[in-house]
Amino acid sequence: MKTAFALLAAAALALPAAAQEGTLKKIKDSGSITIGHRDASLPFSYYDDKQQPIGYAMDLCHRIVDAVKAELKMPKLETKYQLVTSANRIPLMANGTIDLECGSTTNNLARQKEVSFTITHFVTANRWVSKKSAKLHKLADLKGKTIVSTAGTTNIKQITEINAAQNLGMNIISANGHPKAFQMVENGRAVAFVMDDILLAGLAAQSRSPKDYEISTQGLSVEPYGIMLRKDDAAFKKVVDAAMVDTYKSGAINGIYQKWFEKPVPPKGVNLNLPMSAAFKKVVAKPTDSGDPKDYE
Repeated sequence: MKTAFALLAAAALALPAAAQEGTLKKIKDSGSITIGHRDASLPFSYYDDKQQPIGYAMDLCHRIVDAVKAELKMPKLETKYQLVTSANRIPLMANGTIDLECGSTTNNLARQKEVSFTITHFVTANRWVSKKSAKLHKLADLKGKTIVSTAGTTNIKQITEINAAQNLGMNIISANGHPKAFQMVENGRAVAFVMDDILLAGLAAQSRSPKDYEISTQGLSVEPYGIMLRKDDAAFKKVVDAAMVDTYKSGAINGIYQKWFEKPVPPKGVNLNLPMSAAFKKVVAKPTDSGDPKDYE
């Protein structure tokens, strides 16, 4: 029995402090909250020309930070920033390095086994971008061709499964980051880049010749985005969810959305001209953190 207790104690010590004590206590004790961000997920989370993280998801996270400051009565709480990638964002959340992950992360049932998500802040679809000259309009047009997707994403997992299930014989390569994947289409190493359509739109708009590219009309899946937090932390999630719901119910979301999707955004003044979709309007009216794509149809 003594040995069993010793093993349990050792297991508890092996857990990150955040998992043992809860994120609110971790934040209060350290005097800071750490936001995980991306470097090139325009317009959600990316660097401006001063190498500062900005974007739609970042604005929402700053509202969450304000709510945490109010909850803890710590108006001078320090905000720290940590660059994350598609591959390391979940491990860095689980081990306590970051407290919020503010980017373009799909909330799905598989990921909910490892982490938690707050209210959905965008609904996109998995599509591909290619050069118009390639005329890759249907999934069948990709048969036997080399395509690319970003490592550590739901997109590369899904296209790999589709490739096997439909015997398409595609050569699927992974890239370390969205810009590198798009660059492979630019230089001909791959004919198409499979990713969330909103991210593809941002990359194409920033390219040397935006008119040369097109995004497929055929979608491969529905992808709800959520801000990520640690799993099984009800107290912190309550504060985070309340901040998101207030952003929606107060109408503040409308101005934030227009700022990033319907107006020119820094540093290059790219305007995505993307009005709020019916699927996301539904979320704003009835907030949800569901990871089931069917709930967004």
